[in-house]
Amino acid sequence: MAETSAGSEPVLVTGASGFIGSAVVRALIDTGHQVRALCEPGRDDANLAGLDVDRFVGDIRDTRTLDAAADGVSTVFHLAAVYRFWAADPAVFYDVNVGGTTNVLRAVERAGTARLVYTSTVGTIGVAEYCRLSSEDSPVHFEHLFGHYKRSKFLAEHEVLRAGATGLPVVLVHPTFPVGERDTAPTPTGRTIIEFLNGRIPAYVDTALNVVHVDDVARGHVLAAQRGAPGRSYILGGDNMTLHEMLATLADICGLPTPRVRLSPRAVLPIVRGSEWVQSTVLKREPTLPSEPVRMATTRMEYDTSRARAELGYTSIPARVALARAAHWFVDNGFVKGTRANRIRRSAAFGPQLDHASAAREPSPAPESAAG
Repeated sequence: MAETSAGSEPVLVTGASGFIGSAVVRALIDTGHQVRALCEPGRDDANLAGLDVDRFVGDIRDTRTLDAAADGVSTVFHLAAVYRFWAADPAVFYDVNVGGTTNVLRAVERAGTARLVYTSTVGTIGVAEYCRLSSEDSPVHFEHLFGHYKRSKFLAEHEVLRAGATGLPVVLVHPTFPVGERDTAPTPTGRTIIEFLNGRIPAYVDTALNVVHVDDVARGHVLAAQRGAPGRSYILGGDNMTLHEMLATLADICGLPTPRVRLSPRAVLPIVRGSEWVQSTVLKREPTLPSEPVRMATTRMEYDTSRARAELGYTSIPARVALARAAHWFVDNGFVKGTRANRIRRSAAFGPQLDHASAAREPSPAPESAAG
């Protein structure tokens, strides 16, 4: 796909009011694009406040809304999805993530759109067995497709690839674990940070993940539209780190103690499953901790981002800066309880934050440098 510049034709972002979606909207505006923002009915769209966008309100399960929003656009960025690890009715994952994606593909085809950037997840990428880092080419192990979120995104991704094989110009991006400002939902990763800041994580499980700032993921989307090869997948990530390293970094930033008790995910899983069953089946409420993220933690989720860096010119700021900015935003926006928030604010380490341009000049470990 040839590199393109901002022009007179608008671009469409589905899921535009979400955490990653609103960051993509901002990245597109920063590069001079006209943006149509498709927002879910009833969804809080505070993340779009003050932005010059043409708003469409509608559900991706409604083909008429999609046809109207996609008419005359040059590029569609499809981010709308159910991103959580539990639902009272699991069918919603497949209705939205698979059925909705199929509707978007058909709308793109009917509109004659020049390109589609589809936001998948690293959850659809195989976990490396013979080397430590997973890449876009790592084979998928079906037993690692834990839960309905991963499974539905895996099925949706194959619908996108099927459309690409018939000539639809598609590029796929796989964000890792984004953190940062405006995580209003919050996402599962953001919820982990909030729980830690509130003192509700006394121990940690022995696992690893890849931490990236949401604005870097957003810029990666724009680069994928400009430079991505048709049918090609790109991991958009940052620094690999163990969960203990992530919590220790947050502790250092916020002047908090680091959890020292290490737990095995496999040992914790039966307890979490029991609690999940009681809360969802007996008490009829969303589990405090669904079993899916604990099952995910049984594998080390470390990723090689070299393809995106080499082919797209993708870059990322250090995970420490990304985590600091996320922590500041959660503290400043009421996600951390009063006495705890005051303690963090009084910490000498909790100082002014770097802007993105300054953070980008800070040295960042290579993506392959996670501790074992």
